[in-house]
Amino acid sequence: MPIKIRNGRLVQNAKSLRKNATKEEKKLWYRFLVTLPVKFTRQKVVSRYIVDFCCAEKKLIVELDGAQHYEAGGEKQDRLRDAFLAELGYTVLRYSDKEINSNFKGVCEDIWNRLGL
Repeated sequence: MPIKIRNGRLVQNAKSLRKNATKEEKKLWYRFLVTLPVKFTRQKVVSRYIVDFCCAEKKLIVELDGAQHYEAGGEKQDRLRDAFLAELGYTVLRYSDKEINSNFKGVCEDIWNRLGL
Protein backbone atom coordinates (compact mmCIF):
# COMPACT_ATOMS: atom_id res chain seq x y z
CA MET A 1 0.00 0.00 0.00
CA PRO A 2 1.49 3.37 -0.99
CA ILE A 3 2.47 5.78 1.73
CA LYS A 4 0.27 8.86 1.74
CA ILE A 5 2.22 12.06 2.10
CA ARG A 6 0.30 15.17 3.04
CA ASN A 7 2.22 18.15 1.82
CA GLY A 8 0.37 21.42 2.33
CA ARG A 9 2.35 23.15 -0.41
CA LEU A 10 1.46 20.45 -2.94
CA VAL A 11 -2.21 20.59 -1.98
CA GLN A 12 -2.24 24.37 -2.44
CA ASN A 13 -0.45 24.06 -5.78
CA ALA A 14 -2.98 21.45 -6.91
CA LYS A 15 -5.87 23.78 -6.04
CA SER A 16 -4.23 26.57 -8.01
CA LEU A 17 -3.67 24.29 -11.00
CA ARG A 18 -7.36 23.27 -10.94
CA LYS A 19 -8.39 26.94 -11.01
CA ASN A 20 -5.96 27.74 -13.82
CA ALA A 21 -6.41 24.72 -16.08
CA THR A 22 -5.16 24.90 -19.64
CA LYS A 23 -7.70 24.90 -22.47
CA GLU A 24 -6.60 21.35 -23.32
CA GLU A 25 -7.15 20.18 -19.73
CA LYS A 26 -10.58 21.80 -19.68
CA LYS A 27 -11.49 20.18 -22.99
CA LEU A 28 -10.50 16.69 -21.86
CA TRP A 29 -12.15 17.11 -18.45
CA TYR A 30 -15.49 18.63 -19.45
CA ARG A 31 -15.98 16.90 -22.78
CA PHE A 32 -14.85 13.41 -21.82
CA LEU A 33 -13.52 12.46 -18.38
CA VAL A 34 -16.55 13.66 -16.40
CA THR A 35 -18.82 11.59 -18.65
CA LEU A 36 -17.15 8.28 -17.83
CA PRO A 37 -18.66 5.64 -15.52
CA VAL A 38 -15.49 5.75 -13.36
CA LYS A 39 -14.40 8.70 -11.25
CA PHE A 40 -11.46 10.87 -12.24
CA THR A 41 -10.02 13.68 -10.15
CA ARG A 42 -8.16 16.71 -11.49
CA GLN A 43 -4.76 17.86 -10.31
CA LYS A 44 -4.50 15.11 -7.72
CA VAL A 45 -1.62 14.83 -5.26
CA VAL A 46 -0.13 11.35 -5.57
CA SER A 47 2.75 11.00 -3.14
CA ARG A 48 5.25 13.72 -4.07
CA TYR A 49 3.68 14.65 -7.41
CA ILE A 50 0.62 16.45 -8.72
CA VAL A 51 -0.90 14.53 -11.63
CA ASP A 52 -3.25 16.06 -14.19
CA PHE A 53 -6.01 13.44 -13.96
CA CYS A 54 -6.26 10.34 -11.79
CA CYS A 55 -8.67 7.42 -11.68
CA ALA A 56 -7.83 5.76 -8.37
CA GLU A 57 -10.20 2.84 -9.01
CA LYS A 58 -8.31 1.84 -12.17
CA LYS A 59 -4.88 3.10 -10.98
CA LEU A 60 -4.68 5.19 -14.15
CA ILE A 61 -3.13 8.63 -14.52
CA VAL A 62 -3.60 10.83 -17.58
CA GLU A 63 -1.01 13.54 -18.20
CA LEU A 64 -1.29 16.30 -20.79
CA ASP A 65 2.08 17.55 -21.92
CA GLY A 66 2.68 21.09 -23.07
CA ALA A 67 5.85 22.35 -24.73
CA GLN A 68 7.86 22.39 -21.47
CA HIS A 69 7.81 18.58 -21.42
CA TYR A 70 9.80 18.49 -24.65
CA GLU A 71 12.50 20.93 -23.58
CA ALA A 72 15.94 19.91 -22.29
CA GLY A 73 15.50 17.62 -19.31
CA GLY A 74 11.71 17.56 -19.49
CA GLU A 75 11.41 14.12 -21.05
CA LYS A 76 13.94 12.65 -18.61
CA GLN A 77 12.02 14.11 -15.66
CA ASP A 78 8.79 12.64 -17.06
CA ARG A 79 10.40 9.17 -17.35
CA LEU A 80 11.62 9.33 -13.74
CA ARG A 81 8.22 10.51 -12.54
CA ASP A 82 6.39 7.81 -14.53
CA ALA A 83 8.71 5.12 -13.12
CA PHE A 84 8.05 6.33 -9.57
CA LEU A 85 4.28 6.33 -10.13
CA ALA A 86 4.52 2.85 -11.69
CA GLU A 87 6.18 1.65 -8.48
CA LEU A 88 3.01 2.80 -6.72
CA GLY A 89 0.95 0.68 -9.12
CA TYR A 90 -0.20 3.41 -11.51
CA THR A 91 -0.23 3.34 -15.28
CA VAL A 92 0.56 6.75 -16.75
CA LEU A 93 -0.85 7.78 -20.12
CA ARG A 94 0.73 10.83 -21.74
CA TYR A 95 -0.76 12.93 -24.52
CA SER A 96 0.55 16.15 -25.96
CA ASP A 97 -1.58 19.28 -26.07
CA LYS A 98 -1.24 18.99 -29.85
CA GLU A 99 -2.90 15.54 -29.74
CA ILE A 100 -5.81 16.96 -27.71
CA ASN A 101 -6.30 19.67 -30.32
CA SER A 102 -5.79 17.57 -33.46
CA ASN A 103 -6.93 14.05 -32.47
CA PHE A 104 -9.31 14.47 -29.54
CA LYS A 105 -11.47 11.51 -30.53
CA GLY A 106 -8.41 9.24 -30.79
CA VAL A 107 -7.17 10.31 -27.35
CA CYS A 108 -10.58 9.64 -25.83
CA GLU A 109 -10.79 6.23 -27.49
CA ASP A 110 -7.33 5.33 -26.18
CA ILE A 111 -8.24 6.32 -22.62
CA TRP A 112 -11.53 4.40 -22.88
CA ASN A 113 -9.70 1.29 -24.08
CA ARG A 114 -7.01 1.55 -21.41
CA LEU A 115 -9.73 1.75 -18.76
CA GLY A 116 -11.17 -1.50 -20.08
CA LEU A 117 -14.66 -0.03 -20.45
